[in-house]
Amino acid sequence: MVDFIMPIVEFLKGFSYLGILIALCFEFIPAEIVLPLAGYWVYEGDFNYYLVVLAGSIGGTIGPITLYCLGKYGGRPLVFRYGKYFLVSQKQVDAADRFFAKYGPGVAFFGRFLPIVRTAISVPCGMGNMNLMKFSLYTFFAMLPITAAYVYIGFSLGEHWEEAGSLFNQYMQPVVFVILAVATAFLIYKLLTKYAGKGNSKQG
Repeated sequence: MVDFIMPIVEFLKGFSYLGILIALCFEFIPAEIVLPLAGYWVYEGDFNYYLVVLAGSIGGTIGPITLYCLGKYGGRPLVFRYGKYFLVSQKQVDAADRFFAKYGPGVAFFGRFLPIVRTAISVPCGMGNMNLMKFSLYTFFAMLPITAAYVYIGFSLGEHWEEAGSLFNQYMQPVVFVILAVATAFLIYKLLTKYAGKGNSKQG
């Protein structure tokens, strides 16, 4: 996989920041490769860190929109048929679907931090007819810190940028726990508010 991706990424490097943006637009090109490598390019002095993060975040927002559209206009049959070309499996879609049903549109943001559903979460957002502008904003503001972290780790590791994936996952574990805790608290709050509203309506 890496042997196939690297020539493409190296070719896109010739287009400067636009090349990084374009690379992140394609879901079949893993951000886990592109962003640490871009961090290494920053380390070498070829790019500016902040502009790489901006380009990566924009590209990382455009890419999921393709899966959003696939879910919205094609539904599950089309997703299961062509999802493999976007590195999305039926298992991931099912997990993302359950996650969306449980937590609602907010998953477009915090779902990006969760390993199992972060790629496939765009699909149920599309099938649920989530507002595209809201989806794009949630995705962008989730991709911003993720992109910044990957690029920074690649920059810090220098020539050993390929080790960024395992290091990123190690530091992301506590973040995942926090996000799940916040999401659970939000769900409980919604349920309590819902039942409290029903109780007040009965009393009235």
